Parts: sequence; C-alpha cells; structure tokens
Amino acid sequence: MKFTVIPVTPFEQNCTLVADEETQLAAVVDPGGDIERILQEVEAQGLTLEKILITHAHIDHAGAAGELSRRLGIPIEGPHREDKFWIDDLAEQAKMFGFPPAESFEPARWLEQGDVVQIGNQQLEVRHCPGHTPGHVVFFNPGAKVAIVGDVLFNGSIGRTDFPKGDHATLLHSIREQLWSMGDDVEFIAGHGPVSTIGHERATNPFLN
Repeated sequence: MKFTVIPVTPFEQNCTLVADEETQLAAVVDPGGDIERILQEVEAQGLTLEKILITHAHIDHAGAAGELSRRLGIPIEGPHREDKFWIDDLAEQAKMFGFPPAESFEPARWLEQGDVVQIGNQQLEVRHCPGHTPGHVVFFNPGAKVAIVGDVLFNGSIGRTDFPKGDHATLLHSIREQLWSMGDDVEFIAGHGPVSTIGHERATNPFLN
C-alpha cells in the first residue's frame, strides 16, 4: 500500500492518497480543498480514484468531498454519523474560515468502530475516535503499519476539543484505547504537520504524559 500526503487548503491539511499498488486503485482521505492538485497527483501516479474517505467533517478535511464525489461519480465513506451536524454545516464553515463554497453531502456509508474499508485488494481498519469531533474515525493498515489519524493526534500535540461537541477526556480515552493499541512501531499521518510514530508520542507527547 502506498501513502502520499498532499497538503491542501490554507490550513495545510494533510490530504492523503492511499493506493493499492497491485490494482492501481486508490482512495483519497480528507480532500479539504484544492481538487486540481489532488487530481494531478492521481494522474501522475497513474491511479484510478474509486472512493473518498473522511475522518471527520471539519471544513479543511471535508470541504471538497461533495464536489469531488459529484465530479467523478465516486462514493464517500465516513465519517461516523455523529459528525452529520458538521457536514450539514459545511457551507457556514466555509464562510466563517474564508474557504471556497463547500457542498454538503450524504456519505454512501457511515463508518463504525470495527468496519473495514476496501481499496482495490487492500483494506483499512476503521476505529471510532471521538473527542475532537464526536464522529471522528481513523484508518489503519496493520500490514503497512500506517494509520491516518486526522486531528486526533499530532507530532507533539493532540486535537483541539473546544469545538461544538468536542471533549478533552473523550479524546484522551480515544488515543489511549484506539491508537496506543496499534503498536509503537506504527507510523501515523496526522491531519496537520509531520508524521510520527505511536511509540514516539506515547513516550514524549506532553499532553499524554
């Protein structure tokens, strides 16, 4: 499985292109904006985009999902249905943060703890990690030892919990229950900033020690 990070939007959000190198089928995780930049990378790698995955429905992660889905005729999977209120609010979020107009959308599939997402012949495990938002999910490929964790955990930091329905204690519980159990050698792609490993954050992250 190949993971390519594509920074998008003025927030430098880490949109991730996930490809099954055997079939050349791919999914894009958290297309918050800059659709043309995303499609250029898809074309450069000779991939066929078959679905869109969403960790949570903040504007910088989901802002371009509706348009991309409509343009390519591909489904959106995720987040957990507890983030529906954020999806319904995408147009207002766009205005508030000065983003281009954002289309609301209805995922083809809401994701739950323990679900599996198929990309070509590869799979990603779904883990529900509320706290930053109530419907936040993360995607984990145990074989590649890579996780895409959105805004749950960062290199040296954790997600904000001062948004509607955010909760600090819930976020800490999600990290300890859902992320630590992946294993210390797992590398994770956060929603912003550089990659890190579970072990490094478990040992050094000041918000978790």
